Amino acid sequence: MTQAALPPKFEVHTVELVSVESSKITSVSLYSGRAEITRTYTLNVPTGQNQVKISGLPNVLDHSSLRVEGRGAAAIHGVTIASTPIPPIPSTSDALVALEHKQAKLNKAVARCQKAISSLETFVGSVIIGKYEAEGEKLDDKLLELEQLLKEVDKDIITERARLGGSNHRNHELGQTATISVFAETGGDIELVLIYAVDQANWSATYDIRVDMQTKEQPVALIYKAAIWQSTGESWEDVPLTLETVTPTFGMSLPELDPWRISVWKPSPPPGANVFSARAGFGGGGLKRQRMLRKSSAAFTAEDGEDFSDEAVGCALYCDEPPMQHMQLGIASQGAMSATYKVPGLISIPSDGQEHSVTIVQLQLDATMSRVSIPRAETRVHLKAKVKNASEYTLLSGNASVYVDGSFISKSSVPAVSPQESFECPLGLDPSIRLTYHPVEKKASKSGFYSKTATQTFTQRITIHNTRSIAIEDLKIVDHIPISEDAQITVKLVAPALTTPSNTGTLGGKGTRPDPVKVSEGVVAQWDGAEEAEAELTSLGKDGKLNWVCSVPAQGKVNLQLQWEVASPASITVTGL
Repeated sequence: MTQAALPPKFEVHTVELVSVESSKITSVSLYSGRAEITRTYTLNVPTGQNQVKISGLPNVLDHSSLRVEGRGAAAIHGVTIASTPIPPIPSTSDALVALEHKQAKLNKAVARCQKAISSLETFVGSVIIGKYEAEGEKLDDKLLELEQLLKEVDKDIITERARLGGSNHRNHELGQTATISVFAETGGDIELVLIYAVDQANWSATYDIRVDMQTKEQPVALIYKAAIWQSTGESWEDVPLTLETVTPTFGMSLPELDPWRISVWKPSPPPGANVFSARAGFGGGGLKRQRMLRKSSAAFTAEDGEDFSDEAVGCALYCDEPPMQHMQLGIASQGAMSATYKVPGLISIPSDGQEHSVTIVQLQLDATMSRVSIPRAETRVHLKAKVKNASEYTLLSGNASVYVDGSFISKSSVPAVSPQESFECPLGLDPSIRLTYHPVEKKASKSGFYSKTATQTFTQRITIHNTRSIAIEDLKIVDHIPISEDAQITVKLVAPALTTPSNTGTLGGKGTRPDPVKVSEGVVAQWDGAEEAEAELTSLGKDGKLNWVCSVPAQGKVNLQLQWEVASPASITVTGL
């Protein structure tokens, strides 16, 4: 039986659609480096077997990710996808031919008008002046009109040529065609939903961090933004957008451990020797690509093939699915390692590869301010904040612009921060605190009768001046004393009088955390790192670093003193001091 003689129910009908013209994007889920697009098509199919061909899908579409869902009294039998042959570049069009013809006529008219004006000026001596003025004015007006028309035609020609080139460019970017076999018991409207993943789309977190130094409670306003770009070939026009913080991973199969072979060392052969060698092959477990698919009983993927029976793999299309709900601001889902954010309203992102900024949320956060200076290296005071993410939002790592009291201070970065975690944010320099690192004072002496010992005492003074009208709390000043690398040389800290865990009793390698030493009113000293809960206690002071934590009154000064002794046999010379 030939195809022409088949009953209507068994005839194969072809329905051709152009994706961007016949559908609308109803959802975009944007990951890092990848996006999942949901497109909805409404079409009319006759009774029987139908081949629905949807052209103009992006070249960056991941074929293995394509699946089809739908609604209506029909069943999907198969899905395939392939590249569409690119048509030749159109060099002209009927519109362009007409415009070029009009351009040529206008050029001739302009030339005639210019020639008429030139002739009139040549014979001006033989005509009445009044008549010359009247005729000349008419020709001038006509010439201006013709030149204006010529400019408009030139512009239209440029636009038409750009359209022809742009049409070909779009064909290059949207060169995939999906063919879907649909069997309809009865003719009528059905709805197909294509869900597919595309590359060339990305989003990254960016932040504005605004600090109000006059506010003690929640002094940090963190504006969490998304920088979005895509060059998939499809423009996302008025789409609901979901931002995913999880990064899809590929090749997560367990690696293989190759044999670890040893043998007797053999010298290299002399130059010029003819050497034959063989290498053992290394077995490699092929990386299996993890597909970014949501499994559904009402979905059919392009990998499932196309020649199947209704009973085996036909996917029913249901018409009672609930309508899409309006997206709201906030977190769509929250896991231990990732979160999903729904951007409020609808958003448009053209396929131009440019960054487009969207605000996710603005958070008011608590922060502990601190100031740190290392005057031996530089006498400037650095201001930083330890910010607690008390929100339910997962913060991705990203660049941040820092503003203090309304003024832009610096560019910084925010690390990946889970809810209830804290992170440190540098806030630039505090010019209101001035440090003076005085020249070191040195005294030398000798002792001993038979074996003389040379002792050198060093004193370093530091002056802190707070020029602000309010007191400064928790200013940390870090300095260090030298470390001996020879048993003949001993270094002893004199002031401040700090003890180490090894001096306060150790047991099983664990030391007792030494208390800070009060130096003066509002000033305590300790080994650097002692304030950190995870510090290795037995290593405190091994690097010679110590710090003072100071409270400096308004318009006041604080003086610090660091003193240490270096003792060695008088017969040797100590270097490095």
